[in-house]
Amino acid sequence: MAKPGRLGVGIIGAGKVGAVLGAALRAAEHAVVGVSAVSEASRERADTLLPGVPVLEIQDIVERAELVLLAVPDDALGPLVDGLAKLGAWQPGQLVAHTSGRFGVGILHPVRAAGAVPLALHPAMTFTGMSLDLTRLLDCTFGVTADPAMLPIAQALVVEMGAEPVAIAEGDRPLYHAALAHGSNHLVTLVAQAAEMLREVGVEEPGRMLGPLLRASLENALASGESALTGPVARGDAGTVAAHAEALRDLDGGSGGDILEAYLAMARATARRAGSRGLLRPDQVDGIRQALDGAAPD
Repeated sequence: MAKPGRLGVGIIGAGKVGAVLGAALRAAEHAVVGVSAVSEASRERADTLLPGVPVLEIQDIVERAELVLLAVPDDALGPLVDGLAKLGAWQPGQLVAHTSGRFGVGILHPVRAAGAVPLALHPAMTFTGMSLDLTRLLDCTFGVTADPAMLPIAQALVVEMGAEPVAIAEGDRPLYHAALAHGSNHLVTLVAQAAEMLREVGVEEPGRMLGPLLRASLENALASGESALTGPVARGDAGTVAAHAEALRDLDGGSGGDILEAYLAMARATARRAGSRGLLRPDQVDGIRQALDGAAPD
């Protein structure tokens, strides 16, 4: 027998996020009534994570679902919502949630105008689109935005998926999303650059060398903030910073490319933040800045 309050859920977009969240809602005993999947990869993902769920046209999904989960790219969200509104697809009382980090519920204005309930449920997690992501949800938070009266509904859905809801104000969504993208996406770039440098000096398995160091650095930073900062910038060792920059200029035909650019930018930011928090004296900050200015590309 189904639990009280179980919903018929429609998933629009069987990408890495949509398929995983659909599977999590299904595990909470909601009924997934349909999923949209255009590419071969998304169809395979739907078969794996949502076996037995019919692949339907978007309008058919909206017609059947009590909760519609819009898991589409940011730039596609507005046109999709508007297009369905013009077709008269949204239904009074229907729950409509999107998974975009950038947007709150404002972009779902056509949903509200039709009498449906807009929700924004963004998982602060990177997904692979495989079943292992379901366990990641258990250690995950969602940035949740909704009208005050509807916020408990949004929070309850997140809790049912095994995650923790954190309320984000409508106007704060862009900064919230920028924080996650800066921390997560740019971390990938930094790791890739560090691995490239190690391969350049003959380290065959950069991951084995970087892994323990990066994991420890991340854990220390999360636990202690900037007081966990170590290395030449934190010590005010301008000579070492200058040597790093000179070595990086020799990469990529003498220009240093994106690695030098990133190193200079991050070292400047690190020195500035260390100085403002009293971790470096003003003269040490100036020394680091001069070393970096001398290494900047022409």
